[in-house]
Amino acid sequence: MRVGHTTHSLPAFPIYSSAFISQHELVVGGGGGASKSGIKNKLRVFNLEHNRSIELIDEFELASGEDAPMSMATDGQTIVCGVNSALESLKKGENENCRIFNFEKRKLSCIRTKGTLAVAADDSDYQKVTVLSPDGSLLVVAGAYDFTLLSYPSLELVALSVKTDEEIYDATFSQSKASIYATSLTLILTFKRQLIVATTANLQIFSLPGTESNATVSPKPKKKGKQKVSSDLLPALIRERVIDSPPSLSGTFRAAKTHPSLENTLYTAINTTPSRARGKSTPRQAYVSKWNTDTWTVEKTRKIGDRGLTCFSVSPDGKLLGYGSSDLSIGLLDATTLNPVSTILKAHEFPPTTLAFNTNSRLLVSGSADNSIRVISLPAQVKASNWGFMMVIVLTLIIVLLALAVQKYY
Repeated sequence: MRVGHTTHSLPAFPIYSSAFISQHELVVGGGGGASKSGIKNKLRVFNLEHNRSIELIDEFELASGEDAPMSMATDGQTIVCGVNSALESLKKGENENCRIFNFEKRKLSCIRTKGTLAVAADDSDYQKVTVLSPDGSLLVVAGAYDFTLLSYPSLELVALSVKTDEEIYDATFSQSKASIYATSLTLILTFKRQLIVATTANLQIFSLPGTESNATVSPKPKKKGKQKVSSDLLPALIRERVIDSPPSLSGTFRAAKTHPSLENTLYTAINTTPSRARGKSTPRQAYVSKWNTDTWTVEKTRKIGDRGLTCFSVSPDGKLLGYGSSDLSIGLLDATTLNPVSTILKAHEFPPTTLAFNTNSRLLVSGSADNSIRVISLPAQVKASNWGFMMVIVLTLIIVLLALAVQKYY
């Protein structure tokens, strides 16, 4: 299926992160990074129309020496992103890497910051993962080998930070499974919610604090006043299980995304490891898999190409999967069947760094370090696969031929 798409050049502005605040308002983060390239690090808000035109609404320039916004998420009202502090602060062991911006009256402003990353000796770590829970109450931020769970938008610690042996590439929250029943005196609420962390080697599933046991809601009024909890009393996240990549796909997890409405469906992107057996090398390949999280089995897998995926996303309506590849292409898959919907070859001059669907799933925006974004118009509904149609025709012909053969025999 062909889709309309338009590229927009943003001179001297490499793009690394993006998110839609609303149906038409897109925020992008980029810049020259911490290096002294002379390219400013900024957040920019654009207005996008259905004809794929863009208009700059506002921009927020970060302080001199600070890094570019490398990851981003939004609840529709505020934007949270990862920005490393300037080198002078890092040398002091200080890094306000997690930052919340407000967009009100068409203006961006920073309203809160939080340091969550231990400052590395080589100053190389940064907040590469920023993900909000579906209800917007929790936030997970991750560096290369550790992640932290925070309440949102207060940025207070919810649990102790977790270190991993493998490099972290993505994280996603499972949908809540809840039930309520009443007794003569109380209401009993049972629910379960999980955090799925994708590392290079495996998927690590953690139960979130307070979701494993029943919570009793008492009719008695709560006491007034704030109760501050010491960090020594913070719970540790419990790792329920570890899921390795499928045996047929020897590689690394690049992304993990839950379906926005199906609580037992997870999508992963895996880049295989090139084989060099007997002097021959096979190219790195990319696969997208659909998982059933009740049984943790793979239901479907689709090979995407012979180059690794660089970014991956799910549309808010749950119908489409978007991906960016190191072969410079942008692609769309049917979220149910994993069948290809559309592909844009050479969408950028450099590999795509970020993908964002708008809130009504009618636009997809890709960004790249080549100083450009591409706005893609999406189909109102995904057409049925041609292969399925051909199978119906073949089966019909077989039935007709069998009927003729039986009639002739008798």
